[in-house]
Amino acid sequence: MDNDNTQHMVNELLKPINQFLQCETPDGWIQEARKPENLIPLLVDHCNCELKASQTAMFMVRKYAVDKQSGEALMAWAKPYEDFVYGGNNRSTAHFHSKKNGLLAPLTPRSDFSHGQELIDKMVRLIKEEFHHFEQVLEIMDKRSIPYSNLHAGRYAKGLMKAVRTHEPATLIDKLIVGAYIEARSCERFAKLAPYLDPELKKFYISLLRSEARHYQDYLTLAEKIAGTNIADRIRAIGSKEAELIITPDDTFRFHSGLPVTTIACV
Repeated sequence: MDNDNTQHMVNELLKPINQFLQCETPDGWIQEARKPENLIPLLVDHCNCELKASQTAMFMVRKYAVDKQSGEALMAWAKPYEDFVYGGNNRSTAHFHSKKNGLLAPLTPRSDFSHGQELIDKMVRLIKEEFHHFEQVLEIMDKRSIPYSNLHAGRYAKGLMKAVRTHEPATLIDKLIVGAYIEARSCERFAKLAPYLDPELKKFYISLLRSEARHYQDYLTLAEKIAGTNIADRIRAIGSKEAELIITPDDTFRFHSGLPVTTIACV
């Protein structure tokens, strides 16, 4: 795909995302992310984010959509990845490449949740893709001799969860909206950052845009269907919180962090 076609694809994917997000990523974050010394924490955090995205989706399926046996099948699917993350000095990526990791049994939707099958279908596809992205980032890190590590979480996801209501089905609806914002912001940042990266990372980040854009749409579609009513007010409220986290000072640099304090100090 030539540069003109690539840019057209990026622009088309970003149109609905930019309308959905209530602010753009500040230039200060891009300036910080471009610094060579921040490439390692950026990649390590990106890697962790991919796994967290799969775990979040898996939790929602287990909690809301499937029976106990199906929940155990999901946990078995996640086990190689969790073994890697918590393996310490014994962790190895070899088992990701020696066999195809996948869901070994069909999932049975619960009878008391009418949207169970749709939640399963969309989230299982998302989980597969997030696991794959996790592996891809690990491969890039391995080629660059960047070790995997568990970075402590920034304020972004925790801040968004503070906006989630605490009674059902409002909790599920809000969590789905939060998921939509996280995926949309990821897509926007991949696109904004890609031009400043080396050719391998630029190509990789551009390749992620289509799936991230679809993930945001899937989360939003599920939220609207499960609510069965207009949720524009909840989208605006959570979007306002998301924008606040993005444009306000943040002393921890992460893939979804806010305006870097170091940048503000230089202004």
